[in-house]
Amino acid sequence: MRRTTGRLVRGVTLLSVLALGATACGSSDDSGSEQKAVSAGDIQAALKKGGTVNVWAWEPTLKSVAANFEKKYPKVKINLVADRSGDKHYTALSNAIAAKKGVPDVAQVEYFALSQYSLTKGLTDLAPYGADKLKAKYTPGPWNAVNDGAKVYGLPMDSGPMAMFYNKKVFDKYKIAVPTTWDEYVEAARKLHKADPKVYIANDAGDAGFTTSLLWQAGSRPYKVDGTKVSVNFDDAGAKKYTDTWQKLIDEKLVSPINGWTNDWYKGLGDGTIATLTTGAWMPANFVTGVPKAAGQWRAAPMPAWTKGDKASAENGGSSLTLPELGKNKELAYAFVEYANAGDGVQTRVDEGAFPATTAQLQDPAFLSKKFDYFDGQEANKIFADSAANVASDWSYLPFQQYANSIFNDTVGKAYVSGVKLPAALKTWQDASIKYGTEQGFTVEK
Repeated sequence: MRRTTGRLVRGVTLLSVLALGATACGSSDDSGSEQKAVSAGDIQAALKKGGTVNVWAWEPTLKSVAANFEKKYPKVKINLVADRSGDKHYTALSNAIAAKKGVPDVAQVEYFALSQYSLTKGLTDLAPYGADKLKAKYTPGPWNAVNDGAKVYGLPMDSGPMAMFYNKKVFDKYKIAVPTTWDEYVEAARKLHKADPKVYIANDAGDAGFTTSLLWQAGSRPYKVDGTKVSVNFDDAGAKKYTDTWQKLIDEKLVSPINGWTNDWYKGLGDGTIATLTTGAWMPANFVTGVPKAAGQWRAAPMPAWTKGDKASAENGGSSLTLPELGKNKELAYAFVEYANAGDGVQTRVDEGAFPATTAQLQDPAFLSKKFDYFDGQEANKIFADSAANVASDWSYLPFQQYANSIFNDTVGKAYVSGVKLPAALKTWQDASIKYGTEQGFTVEK
């Protein structure tokens, strides 16, 4: 599953954080605590009675999960709508919630977008259904993303612990060691580009998701959220690690200005002119389908460390399945979500190439020893699982992260195409985010 960047059409309200004055005061002591517990018997009775569950989700393996669920519970019909993702998905979901019409029973929501919907009470607290008892099933990063104190706003579907994919053929050709730290990464970038000016260690034209992942790994915590109280501050030691390193790559023109997920990007990954890609563990399937001719050339390695020996990692991408508050058939909807993300559906999805958020799969010897043909037989899941275990669980996204991401290119992106330096560009992003949050009714501080 590729990560979306969270760009949002400017004219669409963010679930309209519009209802802030009426609904968002404190996500810790409102309706969720007043919900009546739903017993396993209630859920079994609903499954026995049957009905239809409308699911809006683009994740491809859910098609098989839905089919298997229907076989197990023949009176239940899963109506899977999978024809949109990213911006179009969130626009449709936000519009349906605002209109109080056509809201799905289950919706896929990426981790970075969850708080946008939970804060405005757009999502059902799943703790009364028993979701709060499932914490041990998941790795810390994904669970932290869906959990807000005693409330659980979704079940993790997958995760994106980061790794560095590198073209071994290119590194071997120029006799360059695979970097284990970001300082070594900069040196490798210099050597590669000097050996062949057409070769870049990576592409980066400015991407909000990638930047926040690097900040996360570096120990920066720019966002703090407490209900409607939010702080945005990129002036910390972790952010300085990132800007000091990445500014060198930009100044020395060591990263390709090609945008990701374009034809030129796939071409660069295929012909060796883009030598590494640091991203989530969901990437291998995209190599297979998008860069088939480079099979056998690429490998996976741990994400470079900011300090030698440090194993800290970060997430890049990943989604949950949620129950919109205005959806129907709650018991059936929850039964499907738990089946897909904590039950038999997890293995179905893993067998079809999804990267799990569940510890059982990540610790399964069969999963860990899986040989990736594309990576010339490498047991890459060992690297991904180790990364997942070393993701710090205290990262927060803004309740309006989609908007913040949508203005990234107009702020931080300037550092890639002009003389603006990254620290100043991050400050511009910070100020614009604060301005927007304040306009939407949040109490925002630096």
